Amino acid sequence: MTSDSLRRALTAPADPPLRPLPDRVVALLEALDAPPRLAAHLRAVHDVAAQLSDALAHRFPQLSFDSEAVLFGAATHDIGKVRHPEELSGPGSAHEPAGYELLLQHGVAESSARFARDHASWHRDGIDVDDLLVSVADKVWKGKRVTDLEELLVDRLAGVTGRERWSVFLDLDDILDQIAADADRRLAFQATHPVRG
Repeated sequence: MTSDSLRRALTAPADPPLRPLPDRVVALLEALDAPPRLAAHLRAVHDVAAQLSDALAHRFPQLSFDSEAVLFGAATHDIGKVRHPEELSGPGSAHEPAGYELLLQHGVAESSARFARDHASWHRDGIDVDDLLVSVADKVWKGKRVTDLEELLVDRLAGVTGRERWSVFLDLDDILDQIAADADRRLAFQATHPVRG
């Protein structure tokens, strides 16, 4: 049975409004009795990934990415914190391989589970645009800008558009600034939900 605090984290109105998580992710979080703060965090990052995907598709239509994969990755990237709840309020990366394994154990394909493992490893071999978008969403939701991560995305955008890097950077910077403007309100929403249910 889902706790009231987890249900609130999954469904409560937020300011700014946050899209609902995919049904499959909601069912998984409920089955795992996930910490409410984790559910709130995943909602925020998922919503930011949707905003980022929409903006990039509009401004950079040449960029090929799988928006469904990006949204699923954003919605599950920290799911390993079910097993490592101490990382909801402190540092740590044990949740990354734990989340990958947890998703595989629950029937999620490796191609989707990888986001839990790789969202903080954007320099790894084989990282594609989908991975970069999940990583950027996981940073910018709270207003954090990571130069080397954003430069990797600028390189991909410049490569597919044929535009100068500085021009691509200006567009991407504008998108990320707009998203980051709501960071304090997203952080406040997350903080209203307890680490333990």
